[in-house]
Amino acid sequence: MQELSGRAALVTGASSGLGRAAAIRLAAADARVALLARSAADLTGVQEIIARGGGTALALPADLADPATIDAAVLRAVREFGRVDILVNAAGTDVPGAVENLTVADWDRVMAVNLRAPFLLSRAVFPHMRAAGGGTIINVSSVAGLRGWANATAYCAAKFALTGFTQALAAEGRPHRIRVCVLYPGSMATSWGEWDADARATPDDRPGKAAEESLPPEQVADLIAWIAAAPPGLVLPQATITPLLEQGWP
Repeated sequence: MQELSGRAALVTGASSGLGRAAAIRLAAADARVALLARSAADLTGVQEIIARGGGTALALPADLADPATIDAAVLRAVREFGRVDILVNAAGTDVPGAVENLTVADWDRVMAVNLRAPFLLSRAVFPHMRAAGGGTIINVSSVAGLRGWANATAYCAAKFALTGFTQALAAEGRPHRIRVCVLYPGSMATSWGEWDADARATPDDRPGKAAEESLPPEQVADLIAWIAAAPPGLVLPQATITPLLEQGWP
């Protein structure tokens, strides 16, 4: 597959879950991929997988709650690849629990990773995409960005806000051929942990935790690669992706 030959991508949450699957899929399509996540060891493992497949990857350990780390990572990716054509904001975190038990630090961390990091990364890559004549930014939300549920107030608030940010950024990017879209995955067959992609997308008060009711992250990664390779004039503002057993929700 050569549909992304010559292009460079930056993927957050690339050490595991959907971010990992997206990075591997984009590299298989011949994109050069910068990998962002906190764990240097896990990123090295993903980098080695991509290299064995003949791809090119750059491991960039980064704390997405730290704006300085984000700016440094983007600058390193641009120096290495000369451009950033694709940004996939796949990292996420949650602090579940009743609202009265959430601390301000809990709230701020969920917002920092799920909302502020996509803003900072988009702000950093936007001038490079504009100068190159276009690009694609994909923000990974969740069905939690379409409907709220108990014990996930911070997470739902961040994911709802990500939709508004995406829509506004898409309006800014349209004159410059920068496509911006938001994805709402349902429950995925991944481990849930800080900086992992969205594995908790099924509310705790409804069924859907079983593996047979979960999406393989590779299927969502295929959609991400398709969007990245689509003609510049094709606009896909949002997409909801759920297993068949979840159809009809929300």
